[in-house]
Amino acid sequence: MALLADLHNHSCLSPCGSLLLSPRVLAERAARRGVKVLALTDHNSSLNCPAFAKLCPPLGLLPLFGMEATTQEEIHVLCLFVNLQASLAFSEYAYSILMPFPNNPEKGGDQVYVDEEDAIEGEVEYYLVNPLDLSVDNIGAKVAEYGGLVIPAHVDKPAFSITSQLGVMIKGSWAAVECTCIPPAVDRMPLDTLGYPLITSSDAHFPEHVGRRPFELDTNLEELAPRGLSGGADLDVLRRALAKRTAG
Repeated sequence: MALLADLHNHSCLSPCGSLLLSPRVLAERAARRGVKVLALTDHNSSLNCPAFAKLCPPLGLLPLFGMEATTQEEIHVLCLFVNLQASLAFSEYAYSILMPFPNNPEKGGDQVYVDEEDAIEGEVEYYLVNPLDLSVDNIGAKVAEYGGLVIPAHVDKPAFSITSQLGVMIKGSWAAVECTCIPPAVDRMPLDTLGYPLITSSDAHFPEHVGRRPFELDTNLEELAPRGLSGGADLDVLRRALAKRTAG
């Protein structure tokens, strides 16, 4: 039986996201929508993933961790990890190569990370939407060094996508490609995605966005999480399940 998955979601850490969308609210709303595999992917940071890791298993959710990274070309790429510590290590690396431009909460938005009860633990100094000093050509290999996989985000959008920034889809170590159109329109993409598997994701920035564009992952929880929801997902199983998706 296929699992409903949603691999692109923000929280109150992302300056363009709502302060109401804490990791707790994200997990609770996704569970109510029937999602079983859920990722938290704030802009260039995984600092809300520790709370997310605690909240998901009691709700029957298998959590994935990571970020929506911004490359030098201002292309958004989902960087996903099955291991929380690997995600946090990559997050620390990403922050070290983030353009060091201080955030102004009144203009850019708040960037807070919280615990599982929504208590604020801290605020990030540098503006998280700025690009990393990492190119789209190199991001896949760098994420792989930390044990993760990469998926170009919303490739059919007119901003912050591979196609908006480069004009065309390019080859890379992509586990899949994310688009915003909902099946069955997904098999009539208006651009050439080079045969990569296609997924949709909610790209939630506000509570009402959660669960709006999940997709079916052709696997089961026992195969994807052999040690249980708290034991983490199997990266190879996740890759194989993504590879079964309709190609663009």
